[in-house]
Amino acid sequence: VSNPPPPADLGDGFDTVLWARRAEANRFFDSVIPAAASADEALVARQAIAGLMWGKQFYHFDVKRWLEGDPGSTPPAGRRHGRNSAWWHMNSFDVISMPDPWEYPWYAAWDLAFHCVTIARVDPGFAKEQLLLLLREWYLHPNGQIPAYEWAFGDVNPPVHAWAALKVFEIDGSSDHEFLARVMHKLLLNFTWWVNRKDTGGNNVFEGGFLGLDNVGPFDRSAALPVAGVLEQSDGTGWMAMYALNLLDMAVVLAEHDRAYVDTATKFFEHFAYIAAAAYDQGLWDDEDAFFYDVLRQADGTKVPLKVRSVVGLLPLAAVTRLTARTVRRLPELGARLRWFLTHRPEYAEVIGARRLGPDGRQQRLLSMVGPDQMVRLLARMLDTDEFLSDYGLRTLSRAHLDKPFTVTLGGQEFSVGYEPAESTSGLFGGNSNWRGPIWMPTNFLLISALRDYAAFFGDDLQVEYPTRSGVKRTLDEIADDLSARLISLFTRDGWGRRPIYGAAQLFQTHPDWRDLICFPEYFHGDNGAGLGAWHQTGWTALVADLILTLRR
Repeated sequence: VSNPPPPADLGDGFDTVLWARRAEANRFFDSVIPAAASADEALVARQAIAGLMWGKQFYHFDVKRWLEGDPGSTPPAGRRHGRNSAWWHMNSFDVISMPDPWEYPWYAAWDLAFHCVTIARVDPGFAKEQLLLLLREWYLHPNGQIPAYEWAFGDVNPPVHAWAALKVFEIDGSSDHEFLARVMHKLLLNFTWWVNRKDTGGNNVFEGGFLGLDNVGPFDRSAALPVAGVLEQSDGTGWMAMYALNLLDMAVVLAEHDRAYVDTATKFFEHFAYIAAAAYDQGLWDDEDAFFYDVLRQADGTKVPLKVRSVVGLLPLAAVTRLTARTVRRLPELGARLRWFLTHRPEYAEVIGARRLGPDGRQQRLLSMVGPDQMVRLLARMLDTDEFLSDYGLRTLSRAHLDKPFTVTLGGQEFSVGYEPAESTSGLFGGNSNWRGPIWMPTNFLLISALRDYAAFFGDDLQVEYPTRSGVKRTLDEIADDLSARLISLFTRDGWGRRPIYGAAQLFQTHPDWRDLICFPEYFHGDNGAGLGAWHQTGWTALVADLILTLRR
């Protein structure tokens, strides 16, 4: 038996082809990444986008076949009535962007929505295909629910599909009205599912479960409550107010080309007003604390506010849009309904009544779940370094809970939430995820986007202290820029040449073969920025590329 011959040298042709392809890639990324970005920022953006592109996987799952079992064998007795048994119609046979092809090689609905915002920067066609895919008949449940993820399609993710579709539409030049209409028609079913299934009391205050934020509350928000009652969620209500405004924005765009959408725009304007006002009527806003809290409404009617200062209470800020004079002029029916509301329903003035001159010298109106006065007070919490503001972005839980954990006793059990800036100290949701202090890219991105929406309304006239108690006043656009820079700095080298995401990992900090190969962690330490969780999360963590492209545009 002889040894096999040594492999032949690839020859000069290989190097020629490789360098040609590399030059093509360089030219492509030069056309995408602004020249104002530093070399290190360009490196981060390029690797984030590349990782996102490499995160596509072929995904095949015929749920009906899985529930029935393999031919010739009998499936476990409980399979037909167990996990995903209500999703017989689902039959995935598609290429889908994954949250992390190493550790999370299955799609997740709200992750995918964030992926598409960054994907649209380089491949808007694929981004639109992905958003439409989950709304197709073989994914969307007949009742209108969007499948959450493989582990439990029936879980409830935050309704960010409409928000992402609008972002992709804008990034792609705001011209693909067919895409917007196709998305909106299916989302009408999903919005109706939310209204019918997640508003138990019919009072426009929503539940929803964990809503993607895993262990953010004192107990599992998707499980049975420790006492009889209903958990009315600040984020669930905020998400739905945002959803209504997203659909309003879609209808306004489409109504300029098809008057049939005017009635739809009016409908979602009213939906928003009812939902936003209900947050105050039902006690989710605590005026003394200047914060939104979840409220446990017990069977006897008593209400227990769960005074955890978490990102749950900040997310209502994301429910914001503007109605410009141009929109009202082109859609007079909408303007007439708005005026009727202000005249005959003055109790809604706080959420639809703010108006001022826009950059064009014409009146514009702010629609926001958080009124101007409440917004300034809530921002004082959010931009406080002793609470949410860290050197690397916004924490998911106030640092004030480090010394003062929130504790509540329900049904004879004690539940508590304390500030945990790194990995979770409990086994809730598997223990490998933590929303009690770390920095997460998607919620930061949403809040930065909201600040830019408020800035478009207030301009330079509104300035707030940043950071809180610093004595320095900044515009909302300046604050959005600085928050973006803090998140970007997680990945770029600091003054000592170290990348915060790598923490004490010396190999990745100093070795010449590793230090410029960027990983994209799932979440980040709330104090020092070290990367945590899954390490190839170039799903929504790739949003850093969008931040770089926006900041350096």
